[in-house]
Amino acid sequence: MTETTIQGTPLAGKTVLITGSSRGIGAATAELLGALGATVVINYRDKAKRAEQVAERVRAAGGQAVVAQGDLTDPDSVTALFDTVRRELGTLDVLILNASGGMEKNVAEDYALQLNRDAQVRALDLAEPLLHEGSRVVFITSHQAHFIDTVDTLPEYRPVAVSKRAGEVALRARIPELEARGIDFVVVSGDMIVGTVTATLLNRSNPGVLEARTEQVGHLYSVEEFAAEIRDAVIEPVPADHIKLVGDTSIFTQS
Repeated sequence: MTETTIQGTPLAGKTVLITGSSRGIGAATAELLGALGATVVINYRDKAKRAEQVAERVRAAGGQAVVAQGDLTDPDSVTALFDTVRRELGTLDVLILNASGGMEKNVAEDYALQLNRDAQVRALDLAEPLLHEGSRVVFITSHQAHFIDTVDTLPEYRPVAVSKRAGEVALRARIPELEARGIDFVVVSGDMIVGTVTATLLNRSNPGVLEARTEQVGHLYSVEEFAAEIRDAVIEPVPADHIKLVGDTSIFTQS
């Protein structure tokens, strides 16, 4: 599905929480879902002004927005985030688990695992009372993480890839209980996304890596292009295997 084929406001009256949506992919996705009529919770960790700017763009696109602070690795903080969602919206139609990290400096040795696995599961636990039949959970990951068990990645990104794969596995284990309640679950995976902090850091550590990857796969998605794929994953039928692989994956699946 392309942007030009989407008609009307298919998410009018629907509520969406996107973790880590004050910038990058999360922010771009929020704006696209706002254009479909959604009320979007813009979650930020410590950049309130930036989150408010995203909220303004969501409203300008035709949606509604709520700005809510919440650090996914802090149990009290993320509990307060979902308390805000409950108070402001009452229910949740879509949960997009977008926040991730692990390449930051001066963090705990197991920070990547805390954020990319433990915090994702905690967020789902806290969201479940707000989810209902017809709701959907979307987990955002990378091909480098999804295929890490069979294809290695750059050393700088490996802790992130391993922890995000662990997060995906842990969330997938919840599919039976979600399906029993009529709640959809889908993973959206992409290659390096041009314009993200992660891609910028990897290219800085490995000059030319983005150009080399582009030659390998033919095209690397921009933040806006990948956000459009996430938007489509929110409104399209869920694939039978619960995974939407964005772009060329041949370098990961070649035997």
